Amino acid sequence: MEALLCRKIGDPTQPPNSSGSSALAVSTSHPIPKLNSLTSVRVKVKATSLNYANYLQILGKYQEKPHLPFIPGSDYSGIVESIGPNVTKFKIGDPVCSLAALGSFAQYIVVDESELFRVPDGCDLIAAGALPVAYGTSHMALVHRAQLSSGQVLLVLGAAGGVGLSAVQIGKICGAVVIAVARGAEKVKFLKSLGIDHVVDLSQGNVTESVKGFLKTRKLKGVDVLYDPVGGALTKETMKLLNWGAKILVIGFASGEVPVIPANIALVKNWTVHGLYWGSYKLHRPDVLEDSLEELLSWLARGLITIHISHTYSLPEANLAFSAIKDRKVIGKVMLAFDDHKSARSKL
Repeated sequence: MEALLCRKIGDPTQPPNSSGSSALAVSTSHPIPKLNSLTSVRVKVKATSLNYANYLQILGKYQEKPHLPFIPGSDYSGIVESIGPNVTKFKIGDPVCSLAALGSFAQYIVVDESELFRVPDGCDLIAAGALPVAYGTSHMALVHRAQLSSGQVLLVLGAAGGVGLSAVQIGKICGAVVIAVARGAEKVKFLKSLGIDHVVDLSQGNVTESVKGFLKTRKLKGVDVLYDPVGGALTKETMKLLNWGAKILVIGFASGEVPVIPANIALVKNWTVHGLYWGSYKLHRPDVLEDSLEELLSWLARGLITIHISHTYSLPEANLAFSAIKDRKVIGKVMLAFDDHKSARSKL
């Protein structure tokens, strides 16, 4: 089978090669994984999502550092190709999606049936492969941790990225007043097309003044929930907008800088800081994660959420996919697709 191998820590934006000079290599004869238990399922992967965490992991800057060599990849979708004798939840041919600790950047993956989710009829399978990590992160953060409610003000940083775009959609489903921050006219235009209450172009000046002006027109005091996958100076600036009793959701640090949240101000203003490492729910609270993904798939089937695929690449083009993420060219999700993919397709 075809698989993308990370052979050494390095820059995933460099083209894969077999000479050993690149961190990545495409194997066209990697062994197809075998069923390893009575309840295991082999999935023929249709599409697998690139997340910023995958980029950091190959660079060696992620909190989890697998032994080399490894096949990267986390969330994916595909078709059930083979099942163990005791599998009861699925049959051959079923469309499914899931997440893995590693290994989805390959044509086949084997998992236990308990880890798979059936994709509802009528849902786009490539879109379903983009759902678990990005939308799962935002659903867990906003619904379970922050308990976002109707009428509250949600401020989303990095709103045009994978998790950011999922956060603004889930915020609207919860009935919140959603303020989105992104960089560049194209991203701002796209976010406005979603009916977001207020969109701030980071490249056009002061974020806090723009948000304060909007809040004043709506007769709102401030921000109740800050969704932050960016970190750095932007976190420090937007903390000035938070209400008493606000909740800060620490999602990631795409800026490359871990922000300092002053404990003395958190004390005085009764802020709650929620760290959200979504992948750890698979180990510590798998029941919560399962319920969350089931609800998201229901929303997808009902058209409440729309997964925007910005670019789709083939496996040998993985470096281009990582470059799109690194260079902030993405609105929504970047996918690697097998079979009938369209190389380097862009929907921007």
